[in-house]
Order: sequence, then structure tokens, then C-alpha cells
Amino acid sequence: MLLVASSRILVAQERARARALGVVPGTLEPGPRNSMTDVAGVRVGQVTLTAGDSVRTGITAILPHAGNLFRDRVPAAVYVGNGFGKLLGSTQVSELGELETPILLTCTLCVWRAADAMVAYLLEQPGMAEVRSINPVVGETNDGYVLNAIRRRPIDPDDVRRALASASTQVAEGSVGAGTGTVAFGWKGGIGTSSRVTAKDSGYTVGVLVQSNYGGDLHILGVPVGRALGRRGVRHTPVDSVRARGSVMIIVATDAPLSDRNLRRLASRAILGVGRTGSAMDNGSGDYVIAFSTSAEVRRRNGEMRRSGSELANDAMSPLFQAVVEATEEAVYNSLFMARTVSSRHGTVEALPIREVLSILRRYQVLAAPARAP
Repeated sequence: MLLVASSRILVAQERARARALGVVPGTLEPGPRNSMTDVAGVRVGQVTLTAGDSVRTGITAILPHAGNLFRDRVPAAVYVGNGFGKLLGSTQVSELGELETPILLTCTLCVWRAADAMVAYLLEQPGMAEVRSINPVVGETNDGYVLNAIRRRPIDPDDVRRALASASTQVAEGSVGAGTGTVAFGWKGGIGTSSRVTAKDSGYTVGVLVQSNYGGDLHILGVPVGRALGRRGVRHTPVDSVRARGSVMIIVATDAPLSDRNLRRLASRAILGVGRTGSAMDNGSGDYVIAFSTSAEVRRRNGEMRRSGSELANDAMSPLFQAVVEATEEAVYNSLFMARTVSSRHGTVEALPIREVLSILRRYQVLAAPARAP
């Protein structure tokens, strides 16, 4: 009987990405993985921390390339939608327009522990013996309202090292890594990713990864799904009211040769993708975008006094703007569609009910293809 019950629970928890179910935002095609790692060189590592009845959090690491990022930096920019957050290292990125470390995502009170662990790890790497200053970039969302015992700050150096060392082109989604304890629109949020290619033959790729943990009026493909569902997925112990609170971190990668100025313009358009899902970026929400380019044409070598190279002009940006909006919207959907129900001593956050969602979307005739059963 126990085996049968476990099997039924497993079937009930099976999830699928949005596109596989006919939820296809926009008109541009995704890359082969429909992932941030469709941008060549980009890798993602994740560590999921689940301990006892109260720790539900983790680390997600984004590496722009496989080399020494401190010595071979990438142009980057930060865009702030709403600044209620703890984005460590952002001022130097904005001032210099470049990244010199990987990007870590985690929970709010774990930011400084994660940063310290990453600095220690990076200083041990070859070629770093004389380094006296380093700017760790760490973003966060608050997973402590329902699922995670955030005051315990349960991240340790080994977790960060494992996330960095295990980075690959395969990106797990949903209730994993930095998305383990997050909540979006009252349902289980998490990690989601997507990509777009601006043209079939010689176009550029834009990849997006989100850590969804925010509220609002959930829309999918323009349909007010949240209202149609008529219920929320959070069950507190004890019962508590649920309001729109939380944040979203958005990481944008592209192989287009962009300056940090145009990367900031690209980052600002990612917020449009979040808006399409129903967010109004409320007062207590930290909504941040970090965008970087992996192109060798705009790479910045540490210590060089002059730089030369070609970069895209302003008039070439519009296809990239479209790409980042579409990829961000789909990444959010994937974070919801792939998330599983998670419980802790403080309550339960249910996964978005996929069958009900698809039924609603069919009524509005917005699915790209007949949806298969999840």
C-alpha cells in the first residue's frame, strides 16, 4: 500500500515546461535547449538545501564563461525595477560596466555568507595569488515567509563551492537551487529559464534565468489565470493572510557584442516580460535585472589600458529587445509550471494546478497546440 501511495504522489507531481503544453509566448524561436545556456559558454550550477522540517532554500550560480572571469571580464549592466532588495556588488557593476565574478542567487539573509564563500573560492583559483580586491555579485529573494527558516542562514561555504564547481549547460527548473523556497502569485515559484534567437541563420541569442518570488495578478498569454482559478496555493500554519510580497531576480545573457550602455537598455526590457505575467512591482518587491554579453569582441582583459572592438549600434537593438521580453515571460512560466508543491513546518505552498490552467487557456483559445496531459 505504501508503494502504491508513493507512486500516485509521484504521478501527481509530474511537471512539464510551458512550451511543451502549448504555452508559447511571442513569435521568435528559442534556442535548442530553450535555456540561458543556449548562449555559448554560459553555465549554471545549483545546490538545493532541504533539511528537517524548516530549511527550504539553495544556491543558483551563473557563470558567463569557463575561464577566469576576474582576468577576462564581460561587460554587464544592472537595471532596478523596484529597489527593495540586497543586490550585493551592484554599484561597481554600474560604475565600471563589467562583471568580475560569477553571479550567485540565494535567500535574503544568506547573501553575505554566499558572497564570502565565493570570494574565498575564487581567490584560491590559478592566477589569483596577487588579488587584493574582488567584487562578488550576489542577488536574492526572500523565501522566509512560508517555507524557509531564513533566520538560520543555512548556506555554508561547501554549498557555494558545489554550485560553482558543478555548473553545466543543463538547468533544472522549479523548486530547486535559489528557487527551492520561493512563492510566486501565491503558488510555488522557483527557477525558470528560456531563450530566443533573433534570426534563424546569423542571429544572436538571448538567454534568461529568473528566480520568481513575487506577487500580482497572474496572467498567462494575456489570460487572467489567477482570477479564474479563484484560490491561492499558500496554506499557512497557522492560517495567515497572503499579500503580494517578494521579489524577482532576472539574469540576462547574450552573445551579441553589446556595450554596458546597451546592456542596460536590454536589461530594462526584461521588466516588460515580468509585467506581462501580472506584476505591478509592489512597494516591498525587489525587482532586479543583471545583463551581460559573452561576445569575445567586447571582452575586457584585466590590466589593459586601451580597448578596441566592434559593438552593435543602437539601431540593431530592437530584435534583442523583443527577444528578452519573450524569453523573460516564458522563463517565469517555466518557473511556475516546473515547480512542485513544497511543505515545511510553517505551511505548504502548492504547485500551480496545471490541468486547471490548461483548461482555462483552452477556453480563451490561446494555446499554440493541443495540450497534452501533464
